[in-house]
Amino acid sequence: MLSYEQKLAVIASFPELRRKDVSLGRTNFHYEESLHEKKTVVQHLHPNGNGYVFAGLIPGAQTDEKGMVNIRDYGEEELRSLVAESILSLSTAPEEKPVSGKSKKRKPPLEEKWTGPNGDVLTLLFEEDLWYLYAGLNLESAFETYEEAEQYLEEEQFTRA
Repeated sequence: MLSYEQKLAVIASFPELRRKDVSLGRTNFHYEESLHEKKTVVQHLHPNGNGYVFAGLIPGAQTDEKGMVNIRDYGEEELRSLVAESILSLSTAPEEKPVSGKSKKRKPPLEEKWTGPNGDVLTLLFEEDLWYLYAGLNLESAFETYEEAEQYLEEEQFTRA
């Protein structure tokens, strides 16, 4: 198993990835040239050696429900190969699906208000590759996709204001 520093060195050797330090000493790496909504290639690489690589678009990859692979026990070549495949998968344009007039997928706004059953108002805001849900100035949750945020709000019986 590689140490945190060794994993960091392998991942940082990909010039197309941008490092982003996040909470609890963890590090993410983003692929800004992604042709998909997803830009995070490496998520929550932790000083204890744990972390995840996005493989949701790699055929045959064994992933969790978010399309991530745990890299805790990965060796150098295995990690290098997975990161390269992840970048390649995000570099490939998504297949265009024929769209009829009614089922056209709407593009989500960058900010929208949602109202709850008790009149509570939450603000859903897109910034820095994530969807943040605020109650006033307080952060309630963060989501990787608009669809995840929308599903959560609907489950909590909120409607668009």
